[in-house]
Amino acid sequence: MSKSGIHIKASHRGKFTAKAKAHGESVQQYVRAVLAKGSHASTTTKREAVFAANAKHFHHSMKSHPHSRKR
Repeated sequence: MSKSGIHIKASHRGKFTAKAKAHGESVQQYVRAVLAKGSHASTTTKREAVFAANAKHFHHSMKSHPHSRKR
């Protein structure tokens, strides 16, 4: 298990991002669309959207971030 205590099953990693790209939207745009009132998205997709919205605010390690600069 990772240090943060959050474990995402390897087969599920990137699923929501793939769905967003398939709809031609960024992850955050897709989050807004899925969570909008009247959305017909599945319960699973809505749960993934909530996680993605919350994960945006996580303190991500600078080592693992692809756009980080060495300090």
